[in-house]
Amino acid sequence: MALNTRHIFTIDVLLGPAVDVGETPSGYRRVVPIVGGRVSEGMDGTVLPGGADWNVVRPDASMELWARYELQLSDGVVVSVVNTAIHAAGAEFPILTSPRFDVGSGGPECLRNGVYVGVLRPGTTELSVRLEVHEVSAAE
Repeated sequence: MALNTRHIFTIDVLLGPAVDVGETPSGYRRVVPIVGGRVSEGMDGTVLPGGADWNVVRPDASMELWARYELQLSDGVVVSVVNTAIHAAGAEFPILTSPRFDVGSGGPECLRNGVYVGVLRPGTTELSVRLEVHEVSAAE
């Protein structure tokens, strides 16, 4: 069996300054606001402000990312995104993530089911990141 990937779209996310929560029982936590952005290269739309990445540096220095935000596609459909990742201490870009989508009636059917992998890279500015979303499928 082989795994195939197909690029679905790219999200350029604009970030606000990180808010340090500080040391917690699970590690050092901070919240990075998501203030906007763009969807392109397969689907068109915008990243709605109001989401965030709640990340934590765990006691073993690995990092856990948990981001929740919404995309508004050019046809007006809103797609909710939850994107997670855990990476080793000192890991460099690109970082692989696991995006999941919640799509209402009339939204892209391809996002309702399936397995997706995100490739997270630095964005074009200090307060941005780029996420390339790929659908994964199995082939015999």
